[in-house]
Amino acid sequence: MNRRRTPQLLIAATVLLAAGLCLAQNRGFGGFGGGRRGGGRGGFGRGGGSFGPIVYTEGGAAVDERTVKTAREIAAHSTDPAVWTNSPNFAKDVFTFTRIIYSPARNGSNPRVSYTASGRGWVTDFPDSDLNLSFRIQQLTSLRTDPDARTFRLNDPDLMSYPWIYMVEVGRLMLEETELPILRRYLLNGGVLMADDFWGQKQWDNFEFEIKRVLPEEKYHFVELPMEHPIFHTVFDLKGPKNSLQTPNGRQGASSLIPGSRFYGVTWELNHDDYDDPPATRDMHVRAILDERGRILVIATHNCDNGDGWEREGEDDGFFHEFSEKRAFPLGINIISYLMTH
Repeated sequence: MNRRRTPQLLIAATVLLAAGLCLAQNRGFGGFGGGRRGGGRGGFGRGGGSFGPIVYTEGGAAVDERTVKTAREIAAHSTDPAVWTNSPNFAKDVFTFTRIIYSPARNGSNPRVSYTASGRGWVTDFPDSDLNLSFRIQQLTSLRTDPDARTFRLNDPDLMSYPWIYMVEVGRLMLEETELPILRRYLLNGGVLMADDFWGQKQWDNFEFEIKRVLPEEKYHFVELPMEHPIFHTVFDLKGPKNSLQTPNGRQGASSLIPGSRFYGVTWELNHDDYDDPPATRDMHVRAILDERGRILVIATHNCDNGDGWEREGEDDGFFHEFSEKRAFPLGINIISYLMTH
């Protein structure tokens, strides 16, 4: 079913944020400015390779890394994204989903790289996830969002205008030397990086290694955020074990709801190369690096594919209600709302 769904659980759980949230992208970081669902065009799937400068979305749309500026300019492949506008009064007071382009490491390029991390790298779930989450934030909170979203590399001069950036499939992340001081300056001056959709210990180790290149000091280390942390309760009151928030890729998520399927009840991804057998993908983690004041610099949703929950909300009714509606959207909205007000 590929129509726009009314998210009853989300609406029931939504708490309108304070008016100050509408100005959240001006939180001392400096100058933050800023439909209808049609038939599904792409099926569930992963794989492919994206080594630039021309890369391809899961729907086969070509993306030129040298010129792309927004998610809106790229053809959606899952379901038609919503279209909305903001009052001119909010033109510069919007949250912008900002996706970072990076060059994914090739298989064999270094021993840390997981060959089961998607070769699509940064373009995974793009542009659908960016636009869908932006719309749900616009729909369900008082925070206004950029209807186009942004996409660029870390060396883009616009980076410092956006306080939240997103990286996906970071099991293949390999930062350029020139990007290290840029990302460090960004994080230490009020920006925050969210990493998503990577699975198993090997992929985690690669991401952690890359972040330590940026923040090598011992004081900057990842900690597990407990469910009592306010980030899980900012807009939606998320309870229960963290694994109850785990979202797998869309195909497996849909299969996990079908009795008799080999994936029935399995919300963690299988078949990842890892140090152990079975791989360490079963338990979801939400880890963060905090500064001395407790501000989050980096947050990582590990063993979880929120991006598919946002991207593929219109492809399968069961997946939407179990994973998009109950897990991926509430968690994403909570994370962004918390970060924009802290």
